[in-house]
Amino acid sequence: MTPPEPVPTPTPAVGLDLRGTPCPVNFIRARLALEKLAPGAWLQLDLDRGEPEQMVSEGLRGDGHHVQGEPLDDAAVRLLIRRHGG
Repeated sequence: MTPPEPVPTPTPAVGLDLRGTPCPVNFIRARLALEKLAPGAWLQLDLDRGEPEQMVSEGLRGDGHHVQGEPLDDAAVRLLIRRHGG
């Protein structure tokens, strides 16, 4: 049995660095950025860990977007968000 093919990292259409941006401003900026993208396009979002990461990722998932995260460092995370509809 052969191992599964590795899933390629998506190429984001837009990247936003929202580290240091308070809630709910970071969530609002993420939603506005996603509205400008075509369905199925990816947004790269850098956020502070903790409440910003949790609130933004849960809110965007609630809106129907696909969200995956990866750590940047001890204080920040990078979210890759695929706009729903694609």
